[in-house]
Amino acid sequence: MKIGSIVIRCYEFDKMLTFWQRALGYVPREPAEDGWVVLRDPEGRGPNVSLDQVPEPLESIGKTSRMHLDLYTNDQKGEVERLIEIGATRYPQDYRPEDDFVVLEDPDGNRFCIVQKSVGG
Repeated sequence: MKIGSIVIRCYEFDKMLTFWQRALGYVPREPAEDGWVVLRDPEGRGPNVSLDQVPEPLESIGKTSRMHLDLYTNDQKGEVERLIEIGATRYPQDYRPEDDFVVLEDPDGNRFCIVQKSVGG
């Protein structure tokens, strides 16, 4: 068994589509239709990320997140800066000295972490 797709339920579909395509370098498997799209790794190495539009923002349903990804990188600082430039925001987090992650939020308010690790490891 393996992960085929990670589904992110989102309110701001167009913003989320642009953000996750640019963040991961993924491309639509097929054109987006009716608030649904499957993004795929063009090199076939990573799992798909699917976006599923919902009619209400997170705040209106009392939830804090519709998913959580840990994105591994060899260049945490550079990736955090790049992701903020394309629409992510920093989540206010108290960090311990040994923490190897930075918490960000995508344009819909879903949290994800940028983890300083070897991408292959």
